[in-house]
Formats: sequence, C-alpha cells, structure tokens
Amino acid sequence: MAAVGLNISTAHYGESQSSFLSARLVAERLGVTLAELAKLIGVARNTLTAKSSARKVDAALSSVVRILAIAGEMAGDDSRAVIWFKHQPIPGWAGKTAYDLVGEGKADKVLAYLEAVRSGVYA
Repeated sequence: MAAVGLNISTAHYGESQSSFLSARLVAERLGVTLAELAKLIGVARNTLTAKSSARKVDAALSSVVRILAIAGEMAGDDSRAVIWFKHQPIPGWAGKTAYDLVGEGKADKVLAYLEAVRSGVYA
C-alpha cells in the first residue's frame, strides 16, 4: 500500500510521453542546472539529453527521485523535501546533506536513513 503513494509522488518526475524519468524535471525541482545534476548523479552532461542514454539516465536518477519521494511523503510537501535534500545535515555524517552523500555515491545510505526514520528509529 505504501508503494502506491510512492509511485504517485514520483510520477511528476517523468515526461508524459516517456516511461523514463526526466533529467530536466528533476533538475528544475532541485533548482540546479543540468550540469550540476549530471555531476550529482555521476554521468556526463551530454548523457542527460541523449535519447540513446535514457535507460542509463533513468537508472542514475532513480535513487534521487526515490529519496525525494520518501522525503516528500514524510515532510508532506515536495518543496520541503528539496530543502531537506539540499540543506539539512544528516546525523552521523559529519554535517553532510543528502545532496552531498548522493554526490559521493552514497544514495543507498540516505535511503537507509530515511527508511529508519520512517520506521520510527531516530538516528
């Protein structure tokens, strides 16, 4: 049942005519440029806009979108989720934000933290 809510909140990160996530929409929601988004998810800037790279971009964006969807669900608002993602230090990570950790390739750690908080564990 929770997955249904998660799917609904992630739906606005994709273009209506495509089954893939949209780098442009994710960048807009985060308030970053496509170059900054490419650096964040570890792909080349040109990869984000190449039609032939849609699967690769989708895979790279999926963890960011999942983090934003869970944070938005917990915060009750997508804009609050973006603010948390970019500015709120995560306890136990020396003042690093979710944005910082994703940029270091540790999106799985952010997801684990969010799942723990959602389960009632405060880190």
